[in-house]
Amino acid sequence: MTSEELDIAFTNAVESINKHIDPFPADVLLKLYAYYKHATNDQSSPGSSNPLINAFKTNALFQTQGLTAEEAKRLYVETVNHYFLYRK
Repeated sequence: MTSEELDIAFTNAVESINKHIDPFPADVLLKLYAYYKHATNDQSSPGSSNPLINAFKTNALFQTQGLTAEEAKRLYVETVNHYFLYRK
């Protein structure tokens, strides 16, 4: 997959997640959160008012340390595809 194809697939995956109205499992949301932050080079800290949620988000970010933006995009797309394929 070329860099341009990956960018398109990533954008489509983000859109499909944003349009989805059913609740997601927490582990999927945490993976997507961490991959998205790395893929977009978002350096902001978790902003939840709930310290426990911030702790889970921070842990998810630690688990994805060392990924490049391209790797994070690929993993995001794979996670979205896997979720929509096997959710039912």
